[in-house]
Amino acid sequence: MKTSPFPYIILSTLLLITVTIMASLNFSFSWVFYLTVIGQASVVWMVYKTLKDKYTTSKTFKHLYEDHPIEPFKYNGE
Repeated sequence: MKTSPFPYIILSTLLLITVTIMASLNFSFSWVFYLTVIGQASVVWMVYKTLKDKYTTSKTFKHLYEDHPIEPFKYNGE
């Protein structure tokens, strides 16, 4: 079964938001420091898992953007 990188993204984001809240509520420095180090390690792990994800697509640069038409702009000057 293929694993998705989204749980790693959610976990890292929640961990770093928790660190921010704990720092603003004046928690002990050791708690904030260790959670910051763990949060930084989780960001590195998240980036690694996201970049190593076996995602493939059949689209090329010829398709450009799906939400923007490739038609040229027509100007009817008067």
